[in-house]
Amino acid sequence: MFIGGTGTISSACSQLALERGIDLYLLNRGQTTKRPLPVGAHVLQGDIRDAAAARHALGEHTFDAVVDWIAFTPEHIEADLALFRGRTEQYIFISSASAYQTPPRSLPVTESTPLYNPYWGYSQAKIACEERLLRAYREEHFPMTVVRPSHTYDASLVPLRGGYTVIDRMRRGKPIIVHGDGTSLWTLTHHRDFAKGFVGLLGNPRAIGEAFHITSDEVLTWNAIAAQLARAANVTPQIVHIPSDLIAAFDADWGAGLLGDKAHSMIFDNTKIKRAVPDYVATIPFARGAEEIVAWYDADPARQVVNEALDQVMDRLVAAYAAVWP
Repeated sequence: MFIGGTGTISSACSQLALERGIDLYLLNRGQTTKRPLPVGAHVLQGDIRDAAAARHALGEHTFDAVVDWIAFTPEHIEADLALFRGRTEQYIFISSASAYQTPPRSLPVTESTPLYNPYWGYSQAKIACEERLLRAYREEHFPMTVVRPSHTYDASLVPLRGGYTVIDRMRRGKPIIVHGDGTSLWTLTHHRDFAKGFVGLLGNPRAIGEAFHITSDEVLTWNAIAAQLARAANVTPQIVHIPSDLIAAFDADWGAGLLGDKAHSMIFDNTKIKRAVPDYVATIPFARGAEEIVAWYDADPARQVVNEALDQVMDRLVAAYAAVWP
């Protein structure tokens, strides 16, 4: 059973699970509009944040595996522990690779890299969730597995801040912002690639009590990411490099995601997931993913929404930086 199952990452996992013959249940509020519920899944309509409603929706069902795609705080974990003790043989928590030591002291990152992120509350909450689950595993043998996605995308998710706003700026000849000098290294993973590793963990006895990240082995600079997105949009980008600290001063939320994650080079060693799921291999390069992204937005004008407020922040940032660093 997937709690959620229609998000950026989980939608591909739902589809692949069904294709592989898994009897998939979704606990879902049924309010998704961006991605439809997968055909063939059993839908239990309920809200995981409402304990009574969730228990009613689950009834007497038990599951080989339960995956909570939308748990973000220790309180969410406590609610899941109360709900799924004795009801599942495996509970998978979706954490985040941003929980790893930031900035990392050494690369590539492995699952034994310490969890420590002093910059981003999102990551700190994920770390607290992991710690609570590890205690449940040690004290009561709760059959948990932790999965740490890194930057995983689908056709609707532009990897640069602003979504379609970035594509629009490039096509209008406006500068786009790349943090730092654009040479830090980053890993992007297509959600269909991620799914191949993830579905192989479902019901996998090697996964109990363990943590895994699942990423591509392709490593790109942020300059290369911007260039490949621009190439897919058939434009030449005007890139302005701005320090992450300055970006944070203009936009605290944007800055938190940079200082707590994207400003630092991140390369991952995928030996552990490949050992647990021997047929796992990521095969979709970002050059093809960028083409999918641009095609998805171009296919429907309704998707081409420009964030006017963020567009103005970008204009002010570029102007402010030019004034002190012409």
